[in-house]
Parts: sequence; C-alpha cells; structure tokens
Amino acid sequence: MSTLRGPLLMVAAMAGFAMQDAIMKDLVTRIPPGMVALWLGIGGALAFSVALWRKGEPLFDRRALRGAALLRNACETGAVITILLSVALVPLSVMSSILQAMPLAVTLGAALFLGEKAGWRRWTAILVGFFGVMLILRPGTTGFDAAALVPLAAVFFLSTRDLATKRLDSGISSLQVSAWGFAAVIPGGLLLLAMRGESLVVPSAGDAALLTLNVVVGMTAYVMLVLSTRTGNIATTTPFRYARLVFSMGLGVVLFGERPDIWTLTGSVVIVGAGLYTLVREIQLGRRPVPTAETPTLP
Repeated sequence: MSTLRGPLLMVAAMAGFAMQDAIMKDLVTRIPPGMVALWLGIGGALAFSVALWRKGEPLFDRRALRGAALLRNACETGAVITILLSVALVPLSVMSSILQAMPLAVTLGAALFLGEKAGWRRWTAILVGFFGVMLILRPGTTGFDAAALVPLAAVFFLSTRDLATKRLDSGISSLQVSAWGFAAVIPGGLLLLAMRGESLVVPSAGDAALLTLNVVVGMTAYVMLVLSTRTGNIATTTPFRYARLVFSMGLGVVLFGERPDIWTLTGSVVIVGAGLYTLVREIQLGRRPVPTAETPTLP
C-alpha cells in the first residue's frame, strides 16, 4: 500500500485542482473574475501567513522584490489573470488540454535559458507537443477561436514562473514562496477588475460559500500534491498529474454540457504523450524534472 500512496495522493490532488477549475468556471458566470481572484489570493495568503507565523518565519522579506523572486511573483499575477480569463471564455476541456503543454514549455525554457541539455529526442517531443496544441487551436481555420490563445498565455506565465523558481535564493522557504505567490494573486484580481471595467459585488450566501470552498479545495489539493512528491518516487507519481485532464474533461461534460471535438481529444493525446516521453527521458538521464505548477519546489 505504501507504494500506492504517492500515486493516489497525486490523483487526488489533480481531482482537487480540476474541481477548483470547475468551481471558478461556475462562479464567473455570476461574479466578476477579478473578485474570484481576490478571494483566492487573500484566503491563501492569510492561511500561509499563519503557517509562517507558527514556524517563526517572516512573511515580509525584501527578497520577494528582487531577482528571481520578483519575476516569479509577477508571473503569478499574470497567471491568475490569464487562467481566470480562460475559465470565463474557454471550455474547461480546451483550457485544461492546452495547460498540459506547460511541462514541455518548462523543458524548452530550461534548455534555452538555464543551459540544461536537451537532445534531439526531447526537442522532437517538444515540437510534437506543440503540434498537439496547434491541433486544438487550429489557427487559420473556421474552428479557430481567438479566446483559446488566453490559456496559451497562461502556459507562458506559469512556465516562466517555474523557471524562476529554480533560481530562487536557497534561503527562501517553500512556505514563503507559497505565501508570496498567493499575495501576488491579489493585484491580479484588481487588474482583472480594472481591465473588464467591473466592480466588487456582494455575493449571495451560496456564492460566498463557493468562494470559500474554492480556497479550501485549492489549498487541500496543494497539500496533497506536496505529500505525494514527498512520499512517492517521482518516476511513479509525476505521470499521474495528467489525470487532471481526465477530471477536467469529465467535469466539463457533466457540469457544463461540453462536448470536446475530435481535434481537442487528438491534440490532448499528442500533448500528454509528448509530455510523458519527456518525463521518461529526464528519469533515464537521472535528473529530477523541472518543478512545475503541479510539482512545487520543496525545501
């Protein structure tokens, strides 16, 4: 049973993140996306601040406004804007499919900007993965929807954030990084409100409960993810992060009546296949995969 704990926790974490996406998609039909971001940022920042206080670690640190930490926090702001816009504008299945390209984007960025070696096999896998993205987007055809470029922008912000994570000062704890990340969501919410010309509203009791549930589900999934990466072998746990795509597509069909077309399904299979191959190559070469949004950096 101990060998199954890591993979089971990873699957549970991915189910949680997919559920969080579905909750946000429901909320933005009645509440400004910027307000959803504000609630998430404030709730998460407060929770991690309490955790920092209990451990005797400082929340406010000048290092948050310098170098890689500043870049990471700025990307958190950009990521929450593009993700919530994606939730509002794009089917859940399409958004989730495109976001699966993020590990490939991180591998590409690590090779281009961090000097990590990538042989012809992984370059081929990266190209194949982004071909899968093109199958979903279908630029230049009647099926092209410009809104689908928004989750692609989210891939850029999330990938850049994770590359910056590798350059963080080793003295910065994971709790501090997490607290700063949620705090960076707050200006993202304010910018979203300004961009869309929307104002804060008083949520109904039901929506207030959903906003709170959104924070709880997201943080619970994050904790399960951390436990998974700590208790399980990375070779056996990381592939299960693609379970998020299955859960997201299922929730999209059941809750929102989505019907992914053959291009979206084919592109998803191509992206996941390329991502899994890249992961296998990293493991064969004895390297730990670059941390992604679904693989947080641990102390």
